[in-house]
Amino acid sequence: MSRPLILFNEWRSTELDRWVVDAILAMLFAGVTAVIAKQGLEGISSELGLVVRTLFVLVFVISIWFLRVPVRDVKSITWSHVSWLGFSAVTTALSWHFYYRAIQDGKVSTVAVIDKGSFIVAVLLAWMILGEHVSVQTMIGTTLIFAGLVIVVLQ
Repeated sequence: MSRPLILFNEWRSTELDRWVVDAILAMLFAGVTAVIAKQGLEGISSELGLVVRTLFVLVFVISIWFLRVPVRDVKSITWSHVSWLGFSAVTTALSWHFYYRAIQDGKVSTVAVIDKGSFIVAVLLAWMILGEHVSVQTMIGTTLIFAGLVIVVLQ
């Protein structure tokens, strides 16, 4: 049996961690989201489109919360959680604001690849702030993502 086939069979026989499956689903939904959002922004301002989208997200996320989170878990929230998650909400809102403005006027394929450059920022910050180990593979992948981003932007 050839080496690639052996590796594929070993990978296939190993159950993926739940977080990997969740990350793949997040990637797929994010890609679909960009195209759908571009269609939804036709003829309206990006700010209005973002508000409409956010209201739907709010209802959906609260529904998930009611269905999946036990009430007792609410008692475990501290001010530290609220502060960090609040800061995350601010950066998310700013990201969405600029993303919607960008896809309204730009090509979704170009905006999406620039947006995925956030991976580079996340790797750097996770290393600097959280002390996460950055492997050689991650450094190579980060460099390739950056190169791809530059190639797409300069086309």
